[in-house]
Amino acid sequence: MVRKHSDMVLRLALAYVRNMADAQDICQDVFIRLFQHHPEFADQDHERAWMIKVTINRCKDMLRSPWKRYISAMERPELPIPEKEDREVVSAVLKLPVKYRIVIHFYYFENYSTAEIAAMLQYKEGTVRTQLKRARERLKAVMGGMEDE
Repeated sequence: MVRKHSDMVLRLALAYVRNMADAQDICQDVFIRLFQHHPEFADQDHERAWMIKVTINRCKDMLRSPWKRYISAMERPELPIPEKEDREVVSAVLKLPVKYRIVIHFYYFENYSTAEIAAMLQYKEGTVRTQLKRARERLKAVMGGMEDE
């Protein structure tokens, strides 16, 4: 389970909290909860959806905590992405507000459809499409208006 889902959980947590150390803590917490609760899954999709939901909930908990409200990281750790161009894209995505970061992450990095994203986040599909459109517009502005990207 850890080998199968750890990359996805870590990427999602990083997209949500924008800090590698916090994302790693969340990843660890998700797997601890998995092993403590031993949920039974109907299939692979149910298993993946559970992992995503628990990850998002842990991210929200961390961002709501009083500690996070008043303490901020002194410096942002370097993203563990070897390609400079990919690192620039991920950095631009991380600058977006959370509602845009998450839909961009699910759509482009996890390859979910807008209907699947809407179901996971409990949004209407039209809302997800609107957030994707607005996120793309903001990314275009942040990255200097690359027309073909």
